[in-house]
Amino acid sequence: MKKEDLPQDPGALDKFTREVCYVKNEDGKYETALSKGWDVKKQALDSAWEEVNERVEQARRAVASGEKSPVYYFMELRLMDLPVLSGYTGIFPFFIKRHFKPSVFKGLSERKLEKYARAFDITVDELKNFKG
Repeated sequence: MKKEDLPQDPGALDKFTREVCYVKNEDGKYETALSKGWDVKKQALDSAWEEVNERVEQARRAVASGEKSPVYYFMELRLMDLPVLSGYTGIFPFFIKRHFKPSVFKGLSERKLEKYARAFDITVDELKNFKG
């Protein structure tokens, strides 16, 4: 892309930062230039965030209806999956999946709840009392 063709559309982060891109100068050599953003990229990111927000909302509804435990909601909210949450807590994914069941969640030890709370950056009370 030529330097003069570099998009300068307002992006999601244009008030905070700029993106470094490689462009060709007048001599045909590559150099770096700053871009505020690109509409196509902004639309793709917005679409991805809409999907993330929908998953979080579905998780919230599942907790509110009693289908899932707060562990499931906070895992979605913090953009984690089973392997990532397992890495933060030291709890095997198989057991984390069991902890998604409200009946199993109610019986968790204080120690396990503390591990989850620390991973989600919340208090144990917030975890235990989240109702969706």
